[in-house]
Amino acid sequence: MTNLPERPNTAVLVIDVQKGVVVPSSANRDGVIANINTLIDKARAADVPVVWVQHQDEELVAGTEAWEYVPELKRLDSEPLVAKSYGDSFEDTDLESVLAELGVGRLVVTGSQTDFCIRSTLHGALVRGYDATLVADAHTTEDLTEHGAPAPEQVVAHTNLYWSGQRAPGRRGGTMNTADVTF
Repeated sequence: MTNLPERPNTAVLVIDVQKGVVVPSSANRDGVIANINTLIDKARAADVPVVWVQHQDEELVAGTEAWEYVPELKRLDSEPLVAKSYGDSFEDTDLESVLAELGVGRLVVTGSQTDFCIRSTLHGALVRGYDATLVADAHTTEDLTEHGAPAPEQVVAHTNLYWSGQRAPGRRGGTMNTADVTF
């Protein structure tokens, strides 16, 4: 139903699952990473592109250990890697051109941080004409309660709740669990 009818393909986005982002206090860290691995395996088996997004800024410096993807996830050299410096993975990056080249109009979104980069990218995708499905059990965020945020599990649950009903003219959001994702 995308507003990009010339782009019939789907891609999996793996956003910021980096050592300095997905920390021990992240909600269901190990389960989320296992689910992302399951989605990556499903996508590769179906010849669906997996696009990796990697954040970098003054706090997450490119080339440092914290900037690296967690060791449980393995990117293939043939899979695109998009460097970003803002929450929205489209903002000031080549993500749009990567997806256009792949003919992608539907995104299956995974990664971290739920309350920052995941939400920003979901909204960025929808306003740019993409269908954007959030994998409800394949995103996480760290514990920021000391800064007044809800507990990480509540952030994840709330994001799943409100994204499940997202719609726009000719586009749809929505959520699915890893087990229900098919390509």
